[in-house]
Amino acid sequence: MNYNNIIVETEENIAVLTINRPNQLNALNSETIAELGAAFKSLESDASVKVIIITGSGTKAFVAGADIKEFYQFDEAQGRELAAKGHQSLFDLVSNLNTPVIGAVNGFALGGGLELAMSCHFRLASDNAKLGLPEVTLGVIPGYGGTQRLAQLVGKGRAMEMIMTAKMVTAEEALNYGLVNQVTSQEELMAACQKIALKIVKNSPVAIASAIRAVNAGYTDGVNGFETEIEEFGKCFGTADFKEGTTAFIEKREANFLGK
Repeated sequence: MNYNNIIVETEENIAVLTINRPNQLNALNSETIAELGAAFKSLESDASVKVIIITGSGTKAFVAGADIKEFYQFDEAQGRELAAKGHQSLFDLVSNLNTPVIGAVNGFALGGGLELAMSCHFRLASDNAKLGLPEVTLGVIPGYGGTQRLAQLVGKGRAMEMIMTAKMVTAEEALNYGLVNQVTSQEELMAACQKIALKIVKNSPVAIASAIRAVNAGYTDGVNGFETEIEEFGKCFGTADFKEGTTAFIEKREANFLGK
């Protein structure tokens, strides 16, 4: 599939998805959100892709926010529809994807950009990164999951402060908050993500997808995460990967997982 605003490259079971609007600091317009959603679905359906890394083109920004020009004249109903469509088509999609997604935050991750990064299963950041949710300066709140995921990641108090003050945090602050897992130089960021991705690739894709569902269940209203874990744990016993993994352990060899 041809895309206008993103680039997809795949090598050694790892896909790198780059948001390619450098002149707009990779801002998320409706076309880019639609393309990202389509790309994530396509990559998830490709059994050869075992990890996805998402980043922004250029050296200034991961994603500097949403394209305000597209919605500044919306009314209440249109605003609700905008948020609901975004959740469904991209942000919740990424969060619940069976394929692990690593966010490589290279520069500004603001508004919808931080919300996209938080939708990833975890994040690494370059040391020049700045992260924040400045929506209240526009008279609105984060609408793509930011109020929920930020509080889950950094705690209610810090999330309230960041949202109310529109504060941008540095990469080191984000690391201290638990918002990112690791900070590197900008030059080393993608290599660091690739290093982690290669470790993930060695493991069972079926078990990893199961783990994603179990962890996410603990953050889903009305769902008992412990019960989901028990269910997912049991399902693993019926997979070819479980048989391969346990047999390889007993035979003292490296497992060759087929993702089945």
